[in-house]
Amino acid sequence: MSHFAKVEDGIVTAVYVAEQDWVDAQVDSDKYVQTSYNTKGGKHCFPDSYEEDSGTPLRKNYAGVGHIYDSARDAFYIPQPYPSWTLNDDTCMWEPPVDYPASAAADDKYYEWDEDTTAWVEVTE
Repeated sequence: MSHFAKVEDGIVTAVYVAEQDWVDAQVDSDKYVQTSYNTKGGKHCFPDSYEEDSGTPLRKNYAGVGHIYDSARDAFYIPQPYPSWTLNDDTCMWEPPVDYPASAAADDKYYEWDEDTTAWVEVTE
């Protein structure tokens, strides 16, 4: 079994676990694009981690409903989360203009993006 994203006007409308024969039997079979649950940021990873394994990545990222399929890049990615963020062409993941604070894990703090200041702001609630 494989995963297939149904893509309409460049947007993923559904993701199915199916055999290729099922896709081929669909009236609109040209709208289905295979996606890999283990592909993240252009790497094939172990399930539930970003640790790369020896598999072959497929279309940069796993597709989800509402995600974008860019046929020119042959890649899936989420919609742009903030206007200041840019799409990394290698990973097809959005990147903020300022890196997430490196000390966050060590100081046990959580930060959210503030688009008005284009900075990470500590969450204190």
